[in-house]
Amino acid sequence: MRQDTRTLTHEEVPTWNDLESFVREQVQTFIQRVLEQEISELLGRDRSERRAVVDAPAVYRNGHGESRRLSMQGGTITLRRPRLRGLGGRFESKVLPLFARRTKEIGQLLPELYLHGLSTGDFELALRGLLGEGAPLSASSIARLREAWEAEHAQWRRRDLRDREVVYAWADGVYVKAGLEKDKACLLVLIGAMRDGRKELLALAAGHRESKESWATVLRDLRQRGLTVPPRLLIGDGALGLWAAAAEIWPETRHGRCWNHKIVNTLDKLPKRLQQQATLVLREMAYAKTRAEAARLRPKFADRFGGEFPEAASCLERDWDELTAFYDFPEEHWKHLRTTNIVESPFASLRLRTDAAKRFKKVDNATVLIWKVLRVAESRWRKLDAPELLKDVYEGRSFEDGKPTTLAIGKKAA
Repeated sequence: MRQDTRTLTHEEVPTWNDLESFVREQVQTFIQRVLEQEISELLGRDRSERRAVVDAPAVYRNGHGESRRLSMQGGTITLRRPRLRGLGGRFESKVLPLFARRTKEIGQLLPELYLHGLSTGDFELALRGLLGEGAPLSASSIARLREAWEAEHAQWRRRDLRDREVVYAWADGVYVKAGLEKDKACLLVLIGAMRDGRKELLALAAGHRESKESWATVLRDLRQRGLTVPPRLLIGDGALGLWAAAAEIWPETRHGRCWNHKIVNTLDKLPKRLQQQATLVLREMAYAKTRAEAARLRPKFADRFGGEFPEAASCLERDWDELTAFYDFPEEHWKHLRTTNIVESPFASLRLRTDAAKRFKKVDNATVLIWKVLRVAESRWRKLDAPELLKDVYEGRSFEDGKPTTLAIGKKAA
């Protein structure tokens, strides 16, 4: 593509007051030129040039379509799609798809703003100054966008999972109080780590608290849609309903408890004057290099705090095997397996555990918007460390204190 090397004259140099409009005009001119170049490459000739071969297909430029506004993060520009005659089909531009009115980045911004409290009627007022007066935004367009999200969510809940190879999974319940609902609804969230290291949102469904039946419904649905090989390890908090359902639906899956939840629950049984000291001991225990070292630290906590506060020591004793289950997996994955932070982090950043969801009148509406924001965030989730080791875990290789002890099932020693 030809580059414009012409320098600006003194009259054309922008000033501070018109810098924004100048930049938008330059972007608009550049993209329009790219659209024209796209047609030239398709035809093999520039505008007004004859066909190089006499019997070449008789395809010609045929003017332009109607002007279209396109909203970008830098503002709104106006473009005209070139038209063709004799092509025999519809030309699909790689630069400007049909019916596109906003870039992908603007599309990702809208659900986040909506979730954080911007009402449907406020969108036009809030974004008009940023995107320009010609931005294709209105209350009706946002309503149509929400309807599209609802359709996407419905399709996502029916998607085929037969090609998923889940190695680890993290589960948690997020409580949402919608405006017209009497009781809080619990959104059951399940995120999986795939064999290639990617993290994927596997399930997001409204349930009745964190009951066994609610979790069992979620897990059965995943199995019915093709997730027949359960994860090797499931990490969650102390919700009894989750573990009862997992034992029934995924009996082969190991259970791992979240250390963050365990520390909070244990500290809750101690007075504030002792909580800082107890936290240091508990964190030292959670980050011990071996299972044996963690076990040696456990009496240290009981000796210091258990005599006066036996409930704290008893709380730590419960679920010990599940708390130390991560030692039977690669050391490189321990930081992912000690806690349910993989679920907690995206919710914490969006303040979904506070008042953000109260603005929705119905739980179903809150679920769709929360799902959309999580799907947007999912594209930015980083892979697990050492993804090459996930294959060995998936194939059944055993580990002890983070080090491999056997070959994967089906492999022979050299």
